[in-house]
Amino acid sequence: MDLFDNLLLGLSTALELNNLGLCLLGVLIGTAIGVLPGIGPIPTVALLLPFTFGLNPAGAMIMLAGIFYGAQYGGSTTAILVNVPGETSSVVTCLDGHEMAKQGKAGTALAIAAIASFFAGTVATIVIAVMSVPLSVLALKFTAVEYFSLLVLGLIAAVVLAHGSVAKSLAMVLLGLLLGLVGIDVSSGAARMTFGIAELSDGLDFVPIAMGLFGLGEIIANLERPAQRRVVSQKVRDLIPSRADLRAAFPAMLRGTALGSVLGVLPGGGAALPPFSSYALEKKIAKDPSRFGKGAIEGVAGPEAANNAGAQTSFIPLLTLGIPANALMALMIGALMMQGIQPGPQIMTEQPRLVWGVIASMWVGNLMLLVINLPLIGLWVSMLKIPYRLLFPAIVLFCCIGTYGIANSLFNVWLMLGCAAVGYFFIKIGVEPAPLLLGLVLGPQLEENFRRAMLLSDGNFAVFLTRPISATLLLVVAVLLLALLSPVVLRNRKAALAEST
Repeated sequence: MDLFDNLLLGLSTALELNNLGLCLLGVLIGTAIGVLPGIGPIPTVALLLPFTFGLNPAGAMIMLAGIFYGAQYGGSTTAILVNVPGETSSVVTCLDGHEMAKQGKAGTALAIAAIASFFAGTVATIVIAVMSVPLSVLALKFTAVEYFSLLVLGLIAAVVLAHGSVAKSLAMVLLGLLLGLVGIDVSSGAARMTFGIAELSDGLDFVPIAMGLFGLGEIIANLERPAQRRVVSQKVRDLIPSRADLRAAFPAMLRGTALGSVLGVLPGGGAALPPFSSYALEKKIAKDPSRFGKGAIEGVAGPEAANNAGAQTSFIPLLTLGIPANALMALMIGALMMQGIQPGPQIMTEQPRLVWGVIASMWVGNLMLLVINLPLIGLWVSMLKIPYRLLFPAIVLFCCIGTYGIANSLFNVWLMLGCAAVGYFFIKIGVEPAPLLLGLVLGPQLEENFRRAMLLSDGNFAVFLTRPISATLLLVVAVLLLALLSPVVLRNRKAALAEST
């Protein structure tokens, strides 16, 4: 009964006129940036964070969530028609989706991608709603001790599942934790790593760092890449798939949805893991694997369902425990903090309207995407003709205005530009900056909960091992660390991540 009441509360919030408009805006922006190669959901959400400041908390989160799952739809459109994945998670859709388009089945491929995404989005919304209730009950048993252990687990899991070398990911997490310590210590009043700069007394602002590292850094790197956008002019027909196509695609949709729902919850999983895992699974269980890469409909349905399900279930740790599963969820936590909401296990009981409103808006947003996406295919493809050199100055201008507007501080603008240079440097040397952002967001919470735990236990470190939930979480951390020392596990991890890049 609670679940039903909560869903009704969520639907009443999501269907408010203001929130419906923000949801529509979010999915439209998401589809547009999904179409444009090089501007993914992470840079976009980072760039739009300052503009959510004046919105109500539920509306801001509904719009940002719409950008995330809208990008999954947009990426598949150009992957199928132009063989250019607008977004990382759509890379695998190129393999069979574009082959289908070349065989004159572009309409079928687009329709199957849209139906698979809608189906997976609907199921994932139900999964979130069902999982949220028991997880929120469990979250109420968390004290500072358990929350500290959970944060440690989140950071270590992010290192294990991040792309690239383990050492670099670990270094990024530690750097993020150190940056999170900058500012005046609230307990002792001592200044930490402020170097006499008054603007650093309150700590480093999260938004300019995220905008610089993920937004501008990525966009600068894109400027030096050749713009290979050969738009295939092809009339899209047969947008209603045949019964045989649906029969062939449906089992792949089911498997992709289940796989994506599980992988999306894992910390540090990223956008590429669910679709690539789904494609590998479909190829492995197919009677004739040689069909893949030549226009197999399962190669479109499975990955498209997986990436949409994964995008949505990655909200579960954020909405129930206040823990980000990936860099984009860390940005969402930044958005919540800008609204004065402290993320944590109590968020579901303290902010039910916000949490259930976002959950219900996902289904509404997916329905909007299904209705508006297919008729607007021509518009999305024509966006590929916009030269990147025209987009760049406009993006930089909006970034500077947005960053300055948060606190009327010129220091934040310089901080953002400095972080853009650092972000570009990270891309050039092949370092993934997402773990840094997780460290930066979780660092202050980690410190605060550690101090509270020490106060509760009179400075006894054994408290982390004597409480059952905390001990279990730390045991998982120990297993993950031991696994990373195993050469076999390291080899398998490298092979698995190489497949998804």
